[in-house]
Amino acid sequence: MDSPGYNCFVDKDKMDAAIQDLGPKELSCTELQELKQLARQGYWAQSHALRGKVYQRLIRDIPCRTVTPDASVYSDIVGKIVGKHSSSCLPLPEFVDNTQVPSYCLNARGEGAVRKILLCIANQFPDISFCPALPAVVALLLHYSIDEAECFEKACRILACNDPGRRLIDQSFLAFESSCMTFGDLVNKYCQAAHKLMVAVSEDVLQVYVDWQRWLFGELPLCYFARVFDVFLVEGYKVLYRVALAILKFFHKVRAGQPLESDSVKQDIRTFVKDIAKTVSPEKLLEKAFAIRLFSRKEIQLLQMANEKALKQKGITVKQKSLYTWPSTQRTSARRSSA
Repeated sequence: MDSPGYNCFVDKDKMDAAIQDLGPKELSCTELQELKQLARQGYWAQSHALRGKVYQRLIRDIPCRTVTPDASVYSDIVGKIVGKHSSSCLPLPEFVDNTQVPSYCLNARGEGAVRKILLCIANQFPDISFCPALPAVVALLLHYSIDEAECFEKACRILACNDPGRRLIDQSFLAFESSCMTFGDLVNKYCQAAHKLMVAVSEDVLQVYVDWQRWLFGELPLCYFARVFDVFLVEGYKVLYRVALAILKFFHKVRAGQPLESDSVKQDIRTFVKDIAKTVSPEKLLEKAFAIRLFSRKEIQLLQMANEKALKQKGITVKQKSLYTWPSTQRTSARRSSA
C-alpha cells in the first residue's frame, strides 16, 4: 500500500480531497460502550490505516453462519465467474435492482473490482433476492481492504450474520419494503413537521420514504457515509434510521417555506443529500441523529415485524421487476406471491 495506506483501487487525489488523513492512531479499547462513543466521535475517521484495521476487527467479530465464504473462496471462483470479460463491462447481479455503483474515491480499476466482487457474492449467496444497498457497502469496504478477496470476505461476513438480534443489511424485497414502511412510521412520530410537508406535496408519501436507504447507500458523500458506517458496524441497523431521520429534519429546515412539487420532491431530497456538505458537517449530522429519542431496538424490531406481517397478508413479498426499480420515480408495485 502507498502512504498513507491507500490500495491500488483508490484514486489518491480524490481520497486526499475527500477525507483528511492525520496519520496512524491506535485503538486499544474492547468495551462496547467505549467503542460506541469512539465511533460516534469519529476517533478513527481521519486515519485511513486505523479505519481499515477497525473495520477488519469489527467485521471479524460478527457472528456468522458456519459456512461463510472467505478470501480463499474468492480466489478460487473469481476467474471462473468473470472469465475474460473486462471488469468495467461486467453486468451487475439482479438483486441490486439496477442500482448504480457509487464510485466514491475509487479509480477505474476499483470500480471494476466492485462489479467482480458483487458477482462473486451473487454466486455464493443464491438466497439474496433484493439488496440494492450492497454496491455502496462493497465500494466503501474496497477503500479499506488490502485486495478484492479481503473486501469480498468482509462483505460476506456482513451478509452472513446469524445473530437474531442483530440486523444488518436487507436481503429481500419483503425486508426492504417493510423497512420503508417502518421508516415512514418513525418519520410520522419523530419528524412530524417534515412528515406533514411530505404528505402535502406527495401523491404517495411512501414513494418518498422508499428512497430512505438510497440517501445513505449512494447519495451521501464518502466522508459522511463512512462516518455512518463506522457507527453502523458497532451499533447496527437502528443507526441507519437515525441518520435518515436527521437528513429529513435538515432537509425540512432548509426547504421549509420554499415551493416543492410532488413530481420533484424525491429528486430534491437526493440533490440535498448529495450536496449535504453545503448545509451540515458529518459531525452535526450524527449529532442530530443521536439527539433523537428514538424507540428502543426491540420496539423497532416489533414495528418491523408488524409491517412485514401486513405486507405478507397483502401478498406483497416479491418485487415486480418490470414496474419496480429501486429507487425509481414510479409507484412501487409488487406481485402476489404464488405461495
